[in-house]
Amino acid sequence: MRYIEPKERSAELLRLTLAHMGKHAAAFNPLTFTLWYEHASGINPSLSDALNRLAGRSESVDDACVLRLYNEHVAPADSQSVERIGGEMQRLMSSMVHSALQTGDRAGAFGAQLDDLTEALASRDVEQLTPRLSEVLAGTAEMKSSVEALQHKVSVSQDEIQRLRGELERTRGEVLTDPLTGILNRRGFDQKLASLLAEPSAPGPGHCLVMFDIDHFKKVNDTHGHLMGDRVIQAVGEILRTSVSDARHAAARYGGEEFAVLLPATTAEQGARLADVVRTRTKAMKIRNRNTQEVLLTVTLSGGVAALKQGDDAASLISRADAALYRSKQAGRDRVTHA
Repeated sequence: MRYIEPKERSAELLRLTLAHMGKHAAAFNPLTFTLWYEHASGINPSLSDALNRLAGRSESVDDACVLRLYNEHVAPADSQSVERIGGEMQRLMSSMVHSALQTGDRAGAFGAQLDDLTEALASRDVEQLTPRLSEVLAGTAEMKSSVEALQHKVSVSQDEIQRLRGELERTRGEVLTDPLTGILNRRGFDQKLASLLAEPSAPGPGHCLVMFDIDHFKKVNDTHGHLMGDRVIQAVGEILRTSVSDARHAAARYGGEEFAVLLPATTAEQGARLADVVRTRTKAMKIRNRNTQEVLLTVTLSGGVAALKQGDDAASLISRADAALYRSKQAGRDRVTHA
C-alpha cells in the first residue's frame, strides 16, 4: 500500500497539500492532489526534488507540468503488460512440462517392454519371444514419435520464449523512455546513474555528468504555445541523441525542459567539450513554420558539468552539475560551466 499515514497525519498532509495546490495554476483534480500529497508526505524524493527545482526558478506548476511530473515520478510501470507476458510464459512452460511428462511416461512403458524382451531372450522361450519383439517394435515407433513431438514442442517453445523476452524488454524500455524525445526519461536516468555508481572503481578517467536547461523556455510556451514547446523539446532531444554516439553514454530528458547526459569514463574537460558541441548545435537550430519555412524562433541551452568525486552519491553529483548549470544561467545563459 502506497499511503499508510494515520488519520491525524493524513489530515495535516491534506492541509499542506491544499496549501500547495492553491499557490499554482494547475486545476484541482486527482492528479494535482496526488502530486502535492506525495510531496508533502515526503514519500517521493525524486518528485520533491523536481518540484523544489521548479520553485527555485519561481516557476508555477500548471496542468501540463502536473501531467509530466505525474507520469515521470508517480505513475507505475506498465504492470498489465508485464503480468500478461508473465502469464503467457507460465502457460508456455506448463505446456512444455506436460509434454516432457508424457514422453517420460512413454519412456517408462518402453523400458518395461525392453525388460520383458530381455527376459524372453534369456529364457529362450520362442513362444514368448515373438510377441515381445512385436511389442518392442511398436514401442520403438511410439517412442520415436513421442521424442519427435517433444523436440518440436521444445523448438517452438524456444522461439516463443525469445519472442516473449523481446516483448518484455520492449515493455521495460518503454517504461524508461521519454515518449516525446525517444531518449531516457527521469526513471531511466536514475537507474543508469545508480548502476554506474554501484560499479567498482576502475583505472582511467572517472565519470562525468552534464545537465542542460533550455533558456527562456517559459517564454517559448507563452509566445508560441505548448505544441511549439514540444517541438523544441523534441528537437533538443534529437540533438542530444545524435551527439552522444558512445554506446556507454546516455542522454535523458531529466524533466520538462531539463536534460542530462551521463558520461562514464569521461573527464570533465571531455564532458565540457561534448556539452559545448550540443550547445552550439542547438543555437544553430532554426524552428520553422512547416508550411512557409519561415524561421519562427531559435533557442539556446545552458549547461553545467560535474565530474564524479570520491564519496559522491547520485544526489551530490547531480547537485554539483545543477549548481554549475545555475551559474551558467546567472552569467547570461547560452554557455557551459564547470562545477
